[in-house]
Amino acid sequence: MWQYSPKQVANSMVMLFVGLTEMLLTLRVALRFFNGNPDATFVNWAYSQTQTLLEPFRAVFTSSDVVLRGWVVDYVALFAMAAYAVAGYWLVSYMRSMK
Repeated sequence: MWQYSPKQVANSMVMLFVGLTEMLLTLRVALRFFNGNPDATFVNWAYSQTQTLLEPFRAVFTSSDVVLRGWVVDYVALFAMAAYAVAGYWLVSYMRSMK
């Protein structure tokens, strides 16, 4: 029988949340970079699912995306990916250091 401590469960939940968040935001960055059609069902789903994850970071940059030679760079999503990764790493490290 497997028995996990509450700390292990909490660490796993944080890592699961950060992993799923990073995966969804990576999908959004790739779709935006290659000019995914927002009218397509899958692209629309990906954009709507990641919209909530980006809300805390909307005011960080004045322009949400930059178009360079037809390529769209979503700086807000890239910043959010870095912020969620750092926050997840910090939280897991903090929980591991607790007795």
